[in-house]
Amino acid sequence: RRGFLAAANPPSPPRGRGRGRGTHIGRRMLRNRELAQLLTLLNSKDTVEHTLEAFHRTIIKSDAFKYGCAVCVLFQDNLLTRLQRVVAFSVLHDLFRGEALWQNPFFAFFYDVIERGTNAAETRFLLRLLSTAPDARDVLKKGPQQILEDMLIMEDETLAAYRPDLAGMRAKYVESAPPVPGMRAVGLRPVIVDPEEDDGYTAANAAALKQLPPDTEVPLEDMALDDGPMGGSLSLLGFEPAFVRPLPPLLEPTDAEVLWLNPDYAPQLLWERPLHTPGSGADASDAELREQMARAFAGSLAPPQVDAIVRKLRAEPRLVYTCGLTPQRLPELVEANPPIAVQCLLTVMASPQMTEYLSALVNMEMSVHSMEVVNRLVHLPNEVVRLPDEFIHLYISNCISSCENIKDKYLQNRLVRLVCVFLQSLIRKDLLNVSDLFIEVQAFCIEFSRIREAAGLFRLLKTLDRGASETS
Repeated sequence: RRGFLAAANPPSPPRGRGRGRGTHIGRRMLRNRELAQLLTLLNSKDTVEHTLEAFHRTIIKSDAFKYGCAVCVLFQDNLLTRLQRVVAFSVLHDLFRGEALWQNPFFAFFYDVIERGTNAAETRFLLRLLSTAPDARDVLKKGPQQILEDMLIMEDETLAAYRPDLAGMRAKYVESAPPVPGMRAVGLRPVIVDPEEDDGYTAANAAALKQLPPDTEVPLEDMALDDGPMGGSLSLLGFEPAFVRPLPPLLEPTDAEVLWLNPDYAPQLLWERPLHTPGSGADASDAELREQMARAFAGSLAPPQVDAIVRKLRAEPRLVYTCGLTPQRLPELVEANPPIAVQCLLTVMASPQMTEYLSALVNMEMSVHSMEVVNRLVHLPNEVVRLPDEFIHLYISNCISSCENIKDKYLQNRLVRLVCVFLQSLIRKDLLNVSDLFIEVQAFCIEFSRIREAAGLFRLLKTLDRGASETS
């Protein structure tokens, strides 16, 4: 079994690989659920042709390049078995089948694999896959294991009939491909073999371990692709050399230059100490609120206590930064006292930490209280607060995923009703552009069509869809 290490790059952190789960709202190539669907298709033992049909049913055309990049990263990090690689090669080729081969953005990747030729069966399969012969795609009517076995026994004369003009295609690709910045071209992937997790690791076999694919399928949780502060190692970013820019030398002054005046008068700012001195009323107010917030994190407070904290935060917004609230502790406050959490979020909306607080809110476990907080924030006027569309879409996707994964039927039905009512309210008040999530929400309604609220949401979607069609 292989392990992986990810290094850190302080000036520009790459998507490193560690051992834990990341919750940062960052620009990730694929979400975990999309990646799980992709790995399920790559693990298929069915004919490659049927697997490709299932793949095209799973994704939308606009996401094709994103899925192709994710497959390339899995190749680069050597996370795919021989059988998975056969399916992955076919996916990359089939994504842009309607265009000339040299116009496929992943042609350079195919060419590099063929040039290196680390596995004879794999190379032969790629040559036939890239061929323009009429019967070249007949090979996809078999499973990946059968394809590799057939490629091993294929005669050289037969293979020669399928060999494409790679040199000519490469010349056209290089001519049409956009130039890559010099620093980006020499960047390195931030993933290496972990010697502590591989008992057979030595300096002599390090290169071999890097080249050989794993013997067994690597589970998604072992890949840890979403770790790291920037959203995970499922990214094309890597280590790049720093571009050193030396300071230019100072120019010698000339007699014709205008002199720079340095005035001697430079008044200093004076601190008005009565505003905040040790032992003053401000310190006492801070200490009192910190004590009240500590109880609010620990459990539910009585309504008069909640109202008192909310009034204090409205009167003195600065107290939210000294009361002990952090993005990590926000989920505790949401579950214990939602009204206080709403007021705290309204106060920090204009601060640089807004993204961290929204990230903590969207990634916490879905519950009635978390939905109450989001619902109150969304329904506030835009003059008070305007939540990013990305946050709303991400939260709705998280709610749908949570409903699908709950095992308790009673709790599942309850949460499904709440989500449906929440979505209907957003749609009717024109607070959500449902076209961005139409397919996902429609599939959710169909899955839980036995529930009355889900059926009502489905009818609302159909009504909106018909209205849009008639308008267009």
